[in-house]
Amino acid sequence: MTLTDLDKIYKKEPLYNKLIPPGSWRRMIMNYFMIPLASLFVFYLLMDNIVMPLITRHGTEFELPEITGYQLQDAEHVLDLVGLGIEVTSEEYHADKDEGTVLSQYPQAGTKVKSGRIIKVVTSIGQKSVKVPQLAGFSVRQAKLNIEGSGLVLGDIAWTFSDSLPERVVVFSYPASGTEIPYGSPVNLMVNRGRLSGIVFMPKLVGRSLDEARSLLDAAELKIGLIKYIRDENYLPETVLEQSVEEAVELEVGEEIDLIVSTTE
Repeated sequence: MTLTDLDKIYKKEPLYNKLIPPGSWRRMIMNYFMIPLASLFVFYLLMDNIVMPLITRHGTEFELPEITGYQLQDAEHVLDLVGLGIEVTSEEYHADKDEGTVLSQYPQAGTKVKSGRIIKVVTSIGQKSVKVPQLAGFSVRQAKLNIEGSGLVLGDIAWTFSDSLPERVVVFSYPASGTEIPYGSPVNLMVNRGRLSGIVFMPKLVGRSLDEARSLLDAAELKIGLIKYIRDENYLPETVLEQSVEEAVELEVGEEIDLIVSTTE
């Protein structure tokens, strides 16, 4: 037996070549698609299960900065500088915080974290506004329920006399029905005390705006008399500082009330 014969015996064709002959369409698919895909899959497994855990485990820990009170875009910038991400999990109404302000964060400031951590935050959507409900013609009790049911609070109650309405029925509200005001604001009522033609009670005007004072006097069938302006920068312009008749004093319909009003000029 020659050396050539021995070489043919021991140098057998690989099984892979028998199953998938060179030059066949199967060999092309394996070479150009299956093998690269398998390599990518192995690479993914290595990164996900070995490399990334090692990087995370050995990353440097640092204290999470305070971002509550920041605008969302500013908070994102602060976190981005230290390699952290941000996620808004919910939004809430807030009377004192502008829209987009970060109200809370998780984890809290000072917590030890590593780069790549996602910080969850709750942000403000600003102050909630509601409309004043219809109150005229309701009893004081029902009006109070309607006010509170709208997220508002009962303010001052002023009294007047009316021959055309039942006793203890709301004549009108201020702000008026349908006016949009901040959530939690007070609503003042003018209520009928009963039938007593010609007699009214002086409403409280001090601290109110001049427009509001006019409305209250009109509802009480009183008139504005002399208006004196005094410079006072502690109050908004046209705020009533003094009234010539004290609150709750009995007056005749049509009497004039003098006012002292603030100005900044």
